[in-house]
Amino acid sequence: MVDHTHALSFGAAASDYDRFRPRYPEAALRWAFDGLSSGRVVDLGAGTGILTRGVQALGHQVVPVEPDPGMRAQLADSTPGTTALAGSAEAVPLPDAAADAVLVGTAYHWFDQEPAHAEIARVLRPGGIFAPIWNIRDDRVEWVAELGRIAHLDDKSGNIMVKYADFGPAFGAIETREFAHRTTLTPDEVRGMIRTRSYWLTASDTDRQRVERELTDLLATHPDLAGRETVELPYRTLVLRARRR
Repeated sequence: MVDHTHALSFGAAASDYDRFRPRYPEAALRWAFDGLSSGRVVDLGAGTGILTRGVQALGHQVVPVEPDPGMRAQLADSTPGTTALAGSAEAVPLPDAAADAVLVGTAYHWFDQEPAHAEIARVLRPGGIFAPIWNIRDDRVEWVAELGRIAHLDDKSGNIMVKYADFGPAFGAIETREFAHRTTLTPDEVRGMIRTRSYWLTASDTDRQRVERELTDLLATHPDLAGRETVELPYRTLVLRARRR
């Protein structure tokens, strides 16, 4: 079973989440759709609508589904004309075969996979696409790895290509692809991004003070960061896709 305590902590920081979390590169989204030029797409675990807006920009109709009311409210503010449905991966409030694709932006690792797979298969038409996507900081870069250590930035994804090798009997073989991209942040925006992470949102005051102290030291002293007005935070965007049988 999945512990949803951390998964449902983000609503308290919904505005900052929408502001500081990275977007998804267009090339990754286009690959996820595997040639689908337009269609009805469910953004499952939609959060504040970061993925929803990226998919809308490609010409798709998007139905966001999100369990956290704070995140749904921010999505409505940030994505004019779009209202997220209250629901979860294990209980999607849509009829059978209602979607051409289901995408999940950096949230699949929170799902209770067996019931979620059954629900996703139910709402997809035969041949429809299921594609989880992750933005993962590239901790092959030394200062990024240190940032992760300081702020306990565990993406819950582990080794995605191995850990998530099967979406269940309703789906065909999984294909994978990786895309590189970067986001430009000021030092204050790095701090803001850290404050949207589940560890920070559920941490004690003592742990928060420790993170703030060590993060300030990293930004002030690391040779790749010290004295810079902005920093380039590198990401690896990992995409898995499979078709409903």
